[in-house]
Amino acid sequence: MNFIQSHDRNQMEMVSLESLIGQENQVRLIDAFVEKLELERVGFLINTIKDQGRPSYDSRMFLKIYFYGYLNGLRSSRRLEQECARNIEMQWLTGKLVPNYHTICDFRKVNPDALRSTFRLFVSFLKDADLITGTLVAMDGTKVRAHNSKKNNYNAKKIERHLTYIKEKTDDYLKALDEQDIQEQPEKVQAIKEKINRLKENKIKYNALDALLKVTNQVQVSTTDPDSRAMLVQGQVVEICYNVQAAVDAKHNLVIATHTINSNDRNAMGNIALEAKANLNQEEGFTALLDKGYHNGRELDRCMKAGITTICAQQEIVNSNNKGTTEAYLVTKFKYNNKTDSYTCPQGQELHTSGTWHKKSRERDSHLYKKYRTPACKTCPVVHLCTAKAYGRRELERSEYAGAVEANRERYKNNK
Repeated sequence: MNFIQSHDRNQMEMVSLESLIGQENQVRLIDAFVEKLELERVGFLINTIKDQGRPSYDSRMFLKIYFYGYLNGLRSSRRLEQECARNIEMQWLTGKLVPNYHTICDFRKVNPDALRSTFRLFVSFLKDADLITGTLVAMDGTKVRAHNSKKNNYNAKKIERHLTYIKEKTDDYLKALDEQDIQEQPEKVQAIKEKINRLKENKIKYNALDALLKVTNQVQVSTTDPDSRAMLVQGQVVEICYNVQAAVDAKHNLVIATHTINSNDRNAMGNIALEAKANLNQEEGFTALLDKGYHNGRELDRCMKAGITTICAQQEIVNSNNKGTTEAYLVTKFKYNNKTDSYTCPQGQELHTSGTWHKKSRERDSHLYKKYRTPACKTCPVVHLCTAKAYGRRELERSEYAGAVEANRERYKNNK
């Protein structure tokens, strides 16, 4: 049978590494970019040339290895070592050097800040090359599963539940111990004592976790992967994971900012937006697109003060007061006048404030607000449609971040 003939393995050839890498290959960009960097100015620790013993590797080689790894989804130092030995592209980058995985790992360990600075430099390079515009940026997060299981993630309620169970089981075992003593059954007595000792050890563990929560002022703690947290992934599905934030420029969908957090998107807008602005190194802001998971008055206000224009999807307003406020008298139907600092209700009456700021605190957040009222509620013929309060008086609250929220709402309406 006739087949396409393979190359003879024993055939001698005169081939250079340079000839094996095409002119359009992306590794040439990695090589050219790293060679242009002044590593010391970026903040890399440079291995000095030793007078005695084995010479050090060039730091540029490690940077090329990591860039190639990031580009191809290779995070493991062992995998990078393997690629240095078998991958032609990696051999071209390193000049056929194969550093040990420990050495590769140590480079990343001692240069975390310099690697972040290099990413910022790369964004500047992309901007100079007109590959990003820095005018329209989309932001979102993705959940990445941690190595921590749900079983090894604890909060105050879960710890209390375990301690209650331990107390109940200990009481049961002590009662059984008394019964076995009366019946003089030493084997069963010993087995019960062992179970009680295990419960004591578990109690010490849970008490230590409870103390850790109080000392660190955290809502939850993970024992296997300490930085991971339980988060909603989709619908009601909860996983122990991280939240990787990314900002992407609209022109060619290139990432211009990224970092990892262990909380949900609600408080993440300001940090990723300000990081994107810093990486772009531009005085003027940009327009940021975000989904409704990011909608937060404080974060919208942070972006507005930084000159960043947000178009963040607004969360749906749900009328939970079915027996009181009707749809026609929801808070969105009241018009705010910035000049007089007052609201006008659907009936044309003005609600004014005394100017006093009040504080509202939630589990991990707080903000200031003012109250708005009108005495006209006492004689209003439709007050029963507006409020269900016993004293029959409608009261509105306006947050200190309401201006940023309203400005974002208008932009969202006009740019759906």
